[in-house]
Amino acid sequence: MKYTYDLIIRLFLCLISLDIFYLIFTPLTVYTSYFFLLPLEPSVVDGIKLVIQGQVFNITEACVAGFAYYLFFLLTMLTKDIQRIRFIIFGFGLIFLMNVLRIILLVYIYHFYGAEYFEMLHLLFWRFISGIYVALVWIFLVKRYKVKSIPIYDDLKYLYERSFFKKN
Repeated sequence: MKYTYDLIIRLFLCLISLDIFYLIFTPLTVYTSYFFLLPLEPSVVDGIKLVIQGQVFNITEACVAGFAYYLFFLLTMLTKDIQRIRFIIFGFGLIFLMNVLRIILLVYIYHFYGAEYFEMLHLLFWRFISGIYVALVWIFLVKRYKVKSIPIYDDLKYLYERSFFKKN
């Protein structure tokens, strides 16, 4: 019975809006990046723009990576027998750290090497590295915590085995 309640709560938590992740991580991302960019004398405008020596860097939803946090959260909620709190703390921490480092690196690239290098590296991060990184964080944590469950599948298997659909 405990498992059933746990599953219901996990499924309910999966309904959390993606907007919550942007609401939480946008200011964290902007102001943490701002702090590490202080040597370049940044300013923050409208809570989503970093202005550094006249150049405006818009921190969009894609820059905040809210969907990466959301995907990681869903994977965690949909995995049976997992240390959810640790997974979320470490997973979000690793995603946040990489994201802030990415923003700082891109700003420094723009500042010291120009817009062409910035655009090239920005597209590389956006199109390829970000998705791969989230997958690597998941794989790393699964191995670190020796998770044996498969998201969604193991919950469905458990429910099926206890249902009246299973033939005895």
